[in-house]
Amino acid sequence: MSANEGATAAVGSPLPAFQGRTADGKTLGREALLGHPAVVYFYPKAGSLGCSLESREFARLHEKFAAAGARIVGISVDPADAQQRFQENCHLPFDLVADQDGAICRAFGVLGALRMASRTTFVVDARGTIVQVIRTWRPGKHAEAALAGVLASTTTAPGTATRPPETDHP
Repeated sequence: MSANEGATAAVGSPLPAFQGRTADGKTLGREALLGHPAVVYFYPKAGSLGCSLESREFARLHEKFAAAGARIVGISVDPADAQQRFQENCHLPFDLVADQDGAICRAFGVLGALRMASRTTFVVDARGTIVQVIRTWRPGKHAEAALAGVLASTTTAPGTATRPPETDHP
């Protein structure tokens, strides 16, 4: 049995129910992401080189996501104090959620064998449906691909969105 067995978060499925603590101690869950597009990205280790690069790319594009009405949330299994330092060091203008017990990662099917989140990004439409899943170890690719997914989900008529495919990059 693999760590990701039973994963249900896929294109066309509803955003899994979750609830966690943000780096600043607030509670954030699925309901806070409904009603507008959202990006939920999982990263392996707060403060690592790859995760810093990925998160800074989301920060660099934050205004474009905001202009499309999208909210960004980053999640890893790091404790809240590590998330807070990471958020401050990278100047991240969005919430990071501490998933120390891995429950959120398991709900999305991204908890890896080393009990760290696999680098995966979910783009969610305003109805709470996953419209794109981006899986790649290349951290610089997630933010641009997610922005394209958000824009695609917000520029088509309701019920006619062309969903970007799941993206697996080596």
